[in-house]
Amino acid sequence: MSDGERMPQPGVDVPDRRGRTGLDRVGRDLDGNPRVRVRDVRVLTSNWYVTRVTSFDFQHVDGRWTTEERETYDRGDGACILLYDVAARTVLLTRQFRYPAYVNEHPDGMLTEVVGGLLDEDAAEVAIRREAEEETGVVVGEVERVFEVYMSPGSVTERLHFFAAPYLRGTVANGSRAGLADEGEDIEVLELDFDDALDRIGHDLIDAKTIMLLQWAALKGPFAAARA
Repeated sequence: MSDGERMPQPGVDVPDRRGRTGLDRVGRDLDGNPRVRVRDVRVLTSNWYVTRVTSFDFQHVDGRWTTEERETYDRGDGACILLYDVAARTVLLTRQFRYPAYVNEHPDGMLTEVVGGLLDEDAAEVAIRREAEEETGVVVGEVERVFEVYMSPGSVTERLHFFAAPYLRGTVANGSRAGLADEGEDIEVLELDFDDALDRIGHDLIDAKTIMLLQWAALKGPFAAARA
């Protein structure tokens, strides 16, 4: 290979581990905002997820144009769901190890959360039913769409779809184990009193999506009437 040539890059010139190429084309054709003109997109990493650096021209409110550069982390979109039993006044959550939290000063990396996962090219409702069964064993019927949120828009492209659905207390044993072993999942299923879950916010319950769904359930959702 001559000095002017470069090695083929996975995800750009040759398939990455998920069989993708042309990942440096993402974002180049954006035209929804006339104050933004994308100049270049570079792929930094393409393993399971994709990290890109994009340079673009940006017009400020005073008319000035500057060239900016942003790094984005693309893991695809996701979904999460609050499983609740109004009569029993309980919610079904999970507890599992999260290395990013562990490396950022969480004592043991074990987080309590609502069920959630990536869409993996499925529709959001299909994906969340799949995740609910994989992580708790509950087969979810009709779901309620709550809202959609960008959880970390400064760097992560993910849009998270929030859902809620009823389950029947007693169909899943508190403390049972679930998850896909071949994906390294080791999930504990937790059945909590709803008011106890609310009281634990900010203490041992510090996952953002879980806090958002619990507060929605208390203010506007299935437990709102009982608190009125």
